[in-house]
Amino acid sequence: MVDSINQRKSQHIEVVLNEHVTGNQITTGFDGIKFVHNALPEIDFAEISTDTSFLGKQLQTPFLISSMTGGAALAETINKNLAIAAENRGWAFALGSTRALVESEEHRPSFQLREYAPTIPIIANLGAVQLNYGFDAEKCRQIINITDADALVLHLNSIQEVIQQGGDTNFKDLLSKIDKLCDQLDVPVGVKEVGWGIDGTTAKELVNAGISFVDVAGAGGTSWSQVEKFRSNEPIKKKAAEAFTEWGIPTTASISSVKQQVDRQTIIGSGGIHTGVDGAKAIALGADMVGFGRSILEAATQSSDAVEEWMETRELELRMAMFGIGAASLDQLKTTDRLMMK
Repeated sequence: MVDSINQRKSQHIEVVLNEHVTGNQITTGFDGIKFVHNALPEIDFAEISTDTSFLGKQLQTPFLISSMTGGAALAETINKNLAIAAENRGWAFALGSTRALVESEEHRPSFQLREYAPTIPIIANLGAVQLNYGFDAEKCRQIINITDADALVLHLNSIQEVIQQGGDTNFKDLLSKIDKLCDQLDVPVGVKEVGWGIDGTTAKELVNAGISFVDVAGAGGTSWSQVEKFRSNEPIKKKAAEAFTEWGIPTTASISSVKQQVDRQTIIGSGGIHTGVDGAKAIALGADMVGFGRSILEAATQSSDAVEEWMETRELELRMAMFGIGAASLDQLKTTDRLMMK
């Protein structure tokens, strides 16, 4: 059982790096919106501020490395490079699923990154469905203690679990268990999708249950039914996965829907975000933080310097977009009237 988890993590990395794992036609929605350029921004580019706070810690940008990996040999290299770069650039960092961390000590260092990132928020990650498979508050505390994380995010991946060989598909009564866990843990608990989006009604139910932040992880980026299709040896499931290449709520629609229902908790916009301009659009739509996943993975296999160069580019793109509409701060970006449908 443990060996299969570690092997799966390695296979996930290889598939995401080397195969076409995005939906065939569904898009994030960012191509359908644009900023109206302001030829006279009346601000000094050098004074544009992207500073923010998340989980009680100050950050230089509103950017987050989304949950990707852990529990495999290559994951140790990837996560170390990400952690070093995130610390240097002032990004938040979310770990991949930590289920393997509890069930095996193998590759545990791939989750223990605080020495490389002493000041930024680190978020541990667990499938919400595991609350129906023996994971309770005590095991979640164990995860927090081992990773020295500032928060726990529960990921929702129902479609992936169906296609995944041996997937856990009992999602019954999870909301009440999430509510209980939020009461029992001493750190904030968030929730995230894995690439099919969260709608506003569901987000509100989760917030009412005690969730502190919502990562929409909308459709248009990595499709985990496609990732599992490449791993599967089951012909029926491989064929069924093809019917879900257009499934999900586009990232832009998900952010807007959640923003309409959630007004106090932090909203993270993620799902197929590749540039700082996409990030600026996500913030203008209602996100407080922006998550990057697969687009940063290739650099993370190389070095922390490569990751930092990638990050610095995204940061410049964000500031340039803000300059282009005359927004000197994130608050001004959030309230801009210069976002329009094409």
